[in-house]
Amino acid sequence: MMDITAVLNLLTHGNQLKRTARTGWVQRGIPNPEDVAAHSFGVVYTAMVLAQLVTEPVDLARLLAMAALHDLPEGLTTDIPTPAWRFLPAGIKTDVERGAMVEILDGVPFAPDWMDLWEELHAAETAVSHLVHDADKLDMFLQAHIYAAQTGSRRLTEFWRKPYRFHFPQAQAIYDELRSRRGDEEVKG
Repeated sequence: MMDITAVLNLLTHGNQLKRTARTGWVQRGIPNPEDVAAHSFGVVYTAMVLAQLVTEPVDLARLLAMAALHDLPEGLTTDIPTPAWRFLPAGIKTDVERGAMVEILDGVPFAPDWMDLWEELHAAETAVSHLVHDADKLDMFLQAHIYAAQTGSRRLTEFWRKPYRFHFPQAQAIYDELRSRRGDEEVKG
């Protein structure tokens, strides 16, 4: 028998992502920044596009499920921006998010399957997990580019100072083209 309460709790945690701001954008003064749910859609969509471009075969269902789940713990932990990670003990972010996943999935019969996807993503040893990581970063860089164009903000320069290296050459090519289109001192600085 299905535990309706557990399923409703799970849905509520997912819904919380619609109200959880992407903290990094808030810190950089972006007005009306995307929430975690919007970013999660961007990752799912980007992963779906990348899956069509890479030469290595990937399990599309697994890829999309992993992409959809990648930030689910933030429904409890909130979005901890990358610059803050340097102040945290090594591995603590993953440990805290793992605990959040366990709590979020409590009582749902498919919890082991979803935890397997989440653990695979964090182990970062498979083509699927690498593609989700590439999609996650590519969505972030695309959003930074769009926000800079929309707002003229110079507070996004840090995204372009050091070139990023992707797992898949197709993702790298998209990033390199996006970076080259910036054409301002942010890339040169």
